Amino acid sequence: MTDASATDLKQLIHTLDIGIAVVDPATWSILFENAKFFDWLPPGEDADAPLTVRVPALQAERALARLGSERPYRFEYESKVGARTTPLAIVLRQLPHRQDQVLVECHDISKQKQAEYLLDSYSKLQEKHTRELRREKERGEKLLLNIMPRSVYEEMRDFGTTTPQRFESASVMLLDFVGFTDMAISHDPAGLITELNDIFTAFDRIVELFGCERIKTIGDAYMAVSGIPDANPDHAQNVARVALRIRRYLERRNAAHAEPWLCRIGINTGPVIGSIVGIHKYVYDIFGPGVNLAARMESLSEPMQITLCEETWRLINDEFKCTSRGEFEIKGFGNKQLYFLEREHER
Repeated sequence: MTDASATDLKQLIHTLDIGIAVVDPATWSILFENAKFFDWLPPGEDADAPLTVRVPALQAERALARLGSERPYRFEYESKVGARTTPLAIVLRQLPHRQDQVLVECHDISKQKQAEYLLDSYSKLQEKHTRELRREKERGEKLLLNIMPRSVYEEMRDFGTTTPQRFESASVMLLDFVGFTDMAISHDPAGLITELNDIFTAFDRIVELFGCERIKTIGDAYMAVSGIPDANPDHAQNVARVALRIRRYLERRNAAHAEPWLCRIGINTGPVIGSIVGIHKYVYDIFGPGVNLAARMESLSEPMQITLCEETWRLINDEFKCTSRGEFEIKGFGNKQLYFLEREHER
């Protein structure tokens, strides 16, 4: 190669957009470097600093092992010159037929890193969005499970609708408070709602404890059922235990508070229909003779007493102490023998 050709080649190398250097692998001293290489990886105070000093990330032994097996050695490095940082992809290659020289290429990968950053940011944003959607779904599911049984929710979730179901035998409990509107606390609406919320929350725990379902509250009325939507042969016993523990809870609460909350409770066993009601605002409700007669039992009960009719009494008589109230004429149902539920037999 003529001197002119060598000069032209050197000039061309200096105008490249990549950094180029030739180093001696024995000492890592730099034999030649173009302008880009010098600008990105300046020598600092020591003008003769070897490549291992100018690029501390270079693992010399590993690089020599790779080059000795005729494979390139690649790594990434951030060049910091003043306030500017440039991410570089550095490649070392053994020059053909020159064991004493290694070619070093430096490529600016700023755009690649920017694209990776944007992709990573997008992925994190998507993950955040997915987590938020999952939380919203869980919150929505929790709210729906507060107003309908799980099996009904799952049917609506999977099929978009639910089918009304008839249950031939279920036990319903209906509770109402005596003189609710006349209570002294009713002059303080916020206090009234706070106390009622606390009481119904305690009722919910008792209902859940015995495998029953809270159906709804209407004002100061509270309704729970056992035997739907999943059949349970002990539905009457479950509701009886719930009623007794609710009454016991109120007795203990009243003993500790100046303002008593006195309830009437009615229980009945009979056929019930369960279904979702409404389109835009879902409500799971129960209907049928079993529900209507439970309402009659509640209205015929006495303060802090639990009234039930003969159909329920027959199912629980062996396990619970009941007192006969005699025969009553029930509107729409004729004459019925009624009982007070007193307590559970000791085991």
